[in-house]
Amino acid sequence: MIETASIRLARPCRDLAVAERFYVNGLGLGVLWRGEGHGPGEHDILMVGWRSAGWHLELVAAGIEPTPTEHDLLVLYLGEPVDDGLVARLEAAGGTRVDQGPYWNRWGVSVRDPDGYRLVLSSREWSNAQ
Repeated sequence: MIETASIRLARPCRDLAVAERFYVNGLGLGVLWRGEGHGPGEHDILMVGWRSAGWHLELVAAGIEPTPTEHDLLVLYLGEPVDDGLVARLEAAGGTRVDQGPYWNRWGVSVRDPDGYRLVLSSREWSNAQ
């Protein structure tokens, strides 16, 4: 049985530079890797995350239009109140604050990224070891 693994969440992206501004400048993730596709079936890719985390977000410019719904959420459990300055940076970096419904509105702040995916900054804590 697999008990530990790293996670890559991959999403199509319209413009990697715009996405990088949102996730790196706005949210504070680091650029972990970037690659340029030069041949058939290859794509430009940007991987962002925190080096100490067991996950990263892969953004792929593959000429595929992103089609997120209001239920496509990336939830970050901060374990503390959401900093207004962080929300302002995300908005300045191309994000739009959105209403995510009573549950998430009670427990955090939701911001739509430039491709339409939703990032929830939750004030709650989470641990798989519960």
